Amino acid sequence: MQRYFINQNADESQRFFITDKEDMHHIKNVMRHSEGHKIVITFNDKNVYTCKITNISDQNIELELIEKQEINTELPQHITICSGLIKADKYEWMIQKATELGASEFLAVEMDRSIVKLNNAKISKKLERWQKIIKEAAEQSYRLTIPQINYLSNSKAICDIIIQYDYVLVAYEEQAKHNENSHFKNMLKQFKPQDRVLLIFGPEGGLSDEEVSMLKSNSQLVGLGPRILRAETAPLYALSALSYEKELMG
Repeated sequence: MQRYFINQNADESQRFFITDKEDMHHIKNVMRHSEGHKIVITFNDKNVYTCKITNISDQNIELELIEKQEINTELPQHITICSGLIKADKYEWMIQKATELGASEFLAVEMDRSIVKLNNAKISKKLERWQKIIKEAAEQSYRLTIPQINYLSNSKAICDIIIQYDYVLVAYEEQAKHNENSHFKNMLKQFKPQDRVLLIFGPEGGLSDEEVSMLKSNSQLVGLGPRILRAETAPLYALSALSYEKELMG
């Protein structure tokens, strides 16, 4: 069954309404659902219910909660992917796949070597488009939350938020070039449930020397294996490794 999000907490004594125009269009015109059909709704409190459509109008779609689903599809840690801006199609692909892999939040940053530059007129439109991509990926992958994305105009702004995290790891290609491949693994083993982790990745040209110097006093520089990964691949590698260590290995 198709899944959708509602920005309310679940309550079995109430009926709920889908009012998001895109969701309504998808339900009515793409999936061609009608009254009596069932869909799955994920609520703000991470409760998931099979719901029955009881009424469809031009203003909303009314739902009745039928059965609660016991699922947990979130990573044990809150993972923020902080990455330099890269070419649009590659960045959109990365945030889509990183959402599927469990990222909790995204920070898009104009770094020293970012080829892509956003002016003030483009930022809001880009964030709106990126948030839509993330929402659709969260629905497709049965996530319990929709990751949020924010924009930072320069890498110095990262230093202002580092204090919010339990761990800060910087993916640094020089570590890989020097065959350092154990530090990232050892750091993953230290993560505890509910830890907040900031993973920082550079743009196509990598992090500048100035950015590395700025970040390394408050973070851990780690290599991601023996191969040099593309900017859009590195976050997915890190999330996959984390999932393997913390979910599959238990």
